[in-house]
Amino acid sequence: MRFQLLGPLSVTDGRDVVMLPPSKPTALLAALLVRPGSVVSADRLRDIVWGEEHPTTAKTALQSCVLRLRRLFAKYGIEHQAVVAVAGGYRIDADADTLDLLHFRRLVEQAASSGNDSELYTLRSALALWQGGLLSNVPSDLLHRDEVPRLAEERLRVLERVCDIELEHGRCREALVDLWEVTRVYPAHERFAEQLIEALYRTGRQTEALAEYRRVKGHLRERLGVDPRAELQRLEMAILRGEDLGRVEAARRPDAPTEQTATPAAQDRQTSPDSPYSPDSSASAERNALAGPVPPPPPPLPSVPGFTGREHEVDSLVRLLTTERPGGGSERAPLAVLSGAPGIGKTALALHVAHLVNGHFPDGCLLVPLTRPDGRPRPAEEAADELRHALHAGPGAGRGRVLLVLDDVVHPDQVRPLLTAYARGAAIVTSRMGLAALVATHGGTVHRLGALGPEQSQALLTAVLGRERMAAEPTAALPLAHACGHHPLALRIAAARLLTRPRLRLADYAEWLRHDPVGRLSLADDPRMSVPQRLDEALRRLPPALAEAHLRLASSPHDPLTTARAAGLLGLPEDTAEQVIEHLLDAGLLEEGQPGAFWTHDLLRAHARRAAGSSAGHAPALLRPPRHGEFPQLDGTRPAALR
Repeated sequence: MRFQLLGPLSVTDGRDVVMLPPSKPTALLAALLVRPGSVVSADRLRDIVWGEEHPTTAKTALQSCVLRLRRLFAKYGIEHQAVVAVAGGYRIDADADTLDLLHFRRLVEQAASSGNDSELYTLRSALALWQGGLLSNVPSDLLHRDEVPRLAEERLRVLERVCDIELEHGRCREALVDLWEVTRVYPAHERFAEQLIEALYRTGRQTEALAEYRRVKGHLRERLGVDPRAELQRLEMAILRGEDLGRVEAARRPDAPTEQTATPAAQDRQTSPDSPYSPDSSASAERNALAGPVPPPPPPLPSVPGFTGREHEVDSLVRLLTTERPGGGSERAPLAVLSGAPGIGKTALALHVAHLVNGHFPDGCLLVPLTRPDGRPRPAEEAADELRHALHAGPGAGRGRVLLVLDDVVHPDQVRPLLTAYARGAAIVTSRMGLAALVATHGGTVHRLGALGPEQSQALLTAVLGRERMAAEPTAALPLAHACGHHPLALRIAAARLLTRPRLRLADYAEWLRHDPVGRLSLADDPRMSVPQRLDEALRRLPPALAEAHLRLASSPHDPLTTARAAGLLGLPEDTAEQVIEHLLDAGLLEEGQPGAFWTHDLLRAHARRAAGSSAGHAPALLRPPRHGEFPQLDGTRPAALR
């Protein structure tokens, strides 16, 4: 069991989270946990629990409160986490495994002794532990006055360092995601304002950078009667002069960011007729004539705002992609396969990891979609041409260190030629299929993603909705996450709808979703952000008989599913039913529990119940043994879409 202090005070066993109700024992527990291992005096505890003007019976009441807290521990099976009575007060012992505050501090210490890329990843992991309004369910004015600001300051120091690292490495767009939020929550925090202005300017948004400076200046003058500090004023002058803020870093680092955009002053130097950089100069013209047209640089990887969770997978992938290979890199390049159900977060995880490790790939990190918008797979040759163009490849194509994110792969044959052509790089492959044949021929690690845990779901909602919105309804997050099936796409859709409807209560929205969890998880202004459409598209990729088999099995109330039960539901021999289950498992539409026992995600089950009626007319096809080749690859051939 573990205490969660960095948010609403709760207890978790890693699967279920119990949010403690606002009460005096909850306030007592919070008072002890904010000072773990230290003795908190009885007088201080009485002030925290009852206020500074506590009743005369508070001494006896404190002892009663301690007993109630011990009974609470017994209820949740954590008697070993005892409240220890000592001379003059009480204490509670904890470590990094039992208290998230100590885990946070341990990660921060580890980050300080590591390199920049590792430091950034470790600090991001530390920040992910903060999951909502700090002690929002703890009824103690004294704790909120004295302890909450102190703890919040620890988080702000870490976030400031994270943004510094992002800016140092030219990852300005990634830094903007954090800086927009924190500068609105802390409008007078000048260092965050300075980082935001710099990030805006370095991504070519000079007007917005200056507008942000004026906002900060106006706030400080109106509220505090002071001018911005000298660093902010110098930054404003640098922007007005059009200075290149990234030039010093670019000269110092071999992996200078490709994200820098030319400042107005730099553009003037390039276009002036008298400039040695002018495209009309004879030397430049001669070079351009010899080199031919220079293709545009590869587009930056899309960012994943508010990415949370998947800590184990992120850690494993970062180690795989950043560990130096012995023998000069003569062995096979790193390869990771991310598989799982539609919308489960495979692409988001791949992009998040790519941003964390991009400093290790000086020739770039590229996203290559291997499925067209209509769901048809792209040929490997087409993807290879796109890569050659994006990497400015000529005669020496494939010699550099590049990280490929090969997204939404349908068949191993789409990937193999690309892995051969860029053999010195690395690749993250995402697919709804397991791609066992690719792993058999090329090795690599495999990560099958499932639904998020309750903590991760709550962290994702907090990252999108903001801590204030979550703190207003600390007990509503888990019912909302459960209504979304802890499914990442569903959670993001729900959070986006709530953002556009600020007066809608989380609890009311969760109850509304519960009555139609699939049909109501769509956004009207973007058909791609739709759980039913994503699942419909997944079924269209399957042969009709296999899609129908999924609808029948998933809409059945039996759980778990076994081969014998599937054979009875489908009217097929057990050996054929076993092959059907294998293909549905490989397609991400089934999950495996104990050997021979399978289950369907709640959203897939709800979708199947909605869709089964429309396919009822095809039911006789499953009431006979399948014809040759009716189910994919039962006859050893490739899918028709890839022939």
